[in-house]
Amino acid sequence: MESSVTRALTLARSAQAPGPDFPAGPASVPLPGEALPVPARLDRMLRLSLAGRRLRPVPSAGALHPVDTYLLVGAGCGLPPGVHVYDPARHRLHRCGPAPCPAPPGAVAVLGVTARRTVSHYGHRAWPLVLLDVGHAAAALALAGAHAVCLDADGGLLSGASGAPVALAAVRLTADAAPDGLVRWAARATGGRIPAPEGPEVLRTAVAVLAELAAAGGKSGTWRAATGPLLPDSVLLSRRSAPPGFHDLPPHEALARVLAAARAASPDGLGWTLAVSGPRPGLLTAPTPAPPAESTVPGSAAAPAHRTAPADGSLPPLRRLGSSPADPFGTAPAAGTVPPLRRLASGDVLPTLAHWAAGQGWIAGAGAVLLAHGCPSGATAAQVRHCHLAAGHGVAHAQAAATALGIHSRPVGSWQGADLGAALGGPAGRDWVVHGLALGRTTQGDEPS
Repeated sequence: MESSVTRALTLARSAQAPGPDFPAGPASVPLPGEALPVPARLDRMLRLSLAGRRLRPVPSAGALHPVDTYLLVGAGCGLPPGVHVYDPARHRLHRCGPAPCPAPPGAVAVLGVTARRTVSHYGHRAWPLVLLDVGHAAAALALAGAHAVCLDADGGLLSGASGAPVALAAVRLTADAAPDGLVRWAARATGGRIPAPEGPEVLRTAVAVLAELAAAGGKSGTWRAATGPLLPDSVLLSRRSAPPGFHDLPPHEALARVLAAARAASPDGLGWTLAVSGPRPGLLTAPTPAPPAESTVPGSAAAPAHRTAPADGSLPPLRRLGSSPADPFGTAPAAGTVPPLRRLASGDVLPTLAHWAAGQGWIAGAGAVLLAHGCPSGATAAQVRHCHLAAGHGVAHAQAAATALGIHSRPVGSWQGADLGAALGGPAGRDWVVHGLALGRTTQGDEPS
């Protein structure tokens, strides 16, 4: 029998348009009590990751920001121990719950969600975007100096620790946060209750799906040390989604670094591929131990001057390639830096990606698009949660790498009918595009470099 998550994911991937919009509600959870300044130990981390109104260092689909941040503040953090909810618009904390006695040391962030903000505009496509946003938020904290990230803890544990009705991830903000901290915070038994949302059926369905995904976690979860380079504050603050209109293919080594950043940050379970424009368009990937055998299908390696997506959303003819001693894309990066890219297939893919990405035609003119793919049809709730959170986490690191390299970028989260595996001749329903990052070197009004 088909699960509710499977049905919801099939609908989210379909061409059915969402709508109509309804009110998004408050931009934050209720903020009780006095507004407290963020202590010095956490100030930089929160300011460079989550602070702001609609424009923040962390991207969000439609700038709707469904992620709510609950801080479990223990001893030695510059505040009386307790649960605090973060107000990103004012960069302030509001105490909303007590701490265990004795309070665990250090600080942990629990990332809860208010689905209504995103569902109000994206309808049945919203809940996967909420998951991607949680992955981005966890990565933003990691890039700003957090110590470890957990994307698979049981939602009941996260809600019990924080009071968030639906919670999907946790981040150890300080090195001294106790390994069993979530369990000790949850022992207070003030766990969140999932209220019946007021609004249309699409909102009730999204909340139920997110609650089921949260419950698919594995007890205390798996903690991964935060990865990624220590970036300057200026890079973290300038990590913005560029407006559509950027183009020009970034250099080979820059694309290799962006891909490597995504792969290094993302837990196993996803594939990562680059779709590129230019004189030799196609799909690129990093070397694998066992490259596919060479096969060909009719197609042209040259990009037409005007590119439009096929009406049925299919990929254009691609020529599948095996490994080659000479990389046809360009000069490989220097030894000891990042793995060189190799060509997986040749053909103009970007117009089809524009069609798959909810008809966002501007993608056809981008320089490249980084693709996170996997999450097969019929995936379990745990797999769906893992793939989307991991994709958001990996794309966030890729965007930070792109920003540091001076490359414009824009995350792309809504994908319809984007069965990449089937389009390349593989089995249907096993390799769907989950998330993307459009990349380019210039924008409208910029001088070409």
